[in-house]
Amino acid sequence: MRVNFVLSEVATGLRRNLTMTVAMILTTAISLGLMGTGLLIAGMISDMKEIYYDKVQVSIFLADDVTGDQRSAIESQLADSPEVASYLYESKEEAYERFRQQFSQQPELVDNTPRDALPESFRVELVNPERYEVIAAAFPNGENGVDQVRDEGDFLDRLFSLLNGARNATIAVAVVQALAALLLISNTIQLAAFNRRNETNIMRLVGASRWYTQLPFILEAALAGLIGAMLAVGGLVLTKVLFVDKTLAGPIKAGIIPPVDWSAIVTIAPVIAGAGVGLAAVAAYVTLRLYVRL
Repeated sequence: MRVNFVLSEVATGLRRNLTMTVAMILTTAISLGLMGTGLLIAGMISDMKEIYYDKVQVSIFLADDVTGDQRSAIESQLADSPEVASYLYESKEEAYERFRQQFSQQPELVDNTPRDALPESFRVELVNPERYEVIAAAFPNGENGVDQVRDEGDFLDRLFSLLNGARNATIAVAVVQALAALLLISNTIQLAAFNRRNETNIMRLVGASRWYTQLPFILEAALAGLIGAMLAVGGLVLTKVLFVDKTLAGPIKAGIIPPVDWSAIVTIAPVIAGAGVGLAAVAAYVTLRLYVRL
């Protein structure tokens, strides 16, 4: 009987404040969806770091007037360095052929580039790609046949800084939306408690505990949070199917960006559901304790 009564009170409360309940669900869904997007972006950034940092190379470009002895000395130094995992020498002819392949879709650029325009170089893979400074210090620019040392990690650092900024911005918007959802939940609970004040007062007079009279309102908020979480998860599923798997299919197949696996969404879904239900229930409980006399 008590369970049936509590459930009937929950259903009654949701019907009486239908418009505010819908607004609460939608606001919660948007905030949780943004939070889930931020978590997915964070996972993609982590996967991209594993993909790209393992392929980072340090390029040691040689001067045009490099001598054979200087070239041999550089190669010996690379072979003896414990920081170097592997290295590859690339002549001017090999550099030009690689340039032609990379820019085969731009024949004008290839035709206007002299064959000896690209310098010979050593392409070095490091044991720890983040220790680029060691190689840069060992081969100073402009000395001993070295023209310049260039690290591909600089570009990746800028790229990941941009992606991290996008992730942080998404989470910041999610936090603002979550605050709006919490305020809306608080207002909805206050309105629901005011509309049912006569019933709750009678229940208190006949001996009902404060917790028993508050439970229907907390369950209303928790149910709205759960529905919002389900909508958020559904939005993530649609984003994967309609945007990631279709629009980004080419870059994913090429290995430029990592795919979004279903396991990531399955992992995030309980987090979103728990956050939606927990925050809504806590907001309702705090509102009832602070602003409503039940």
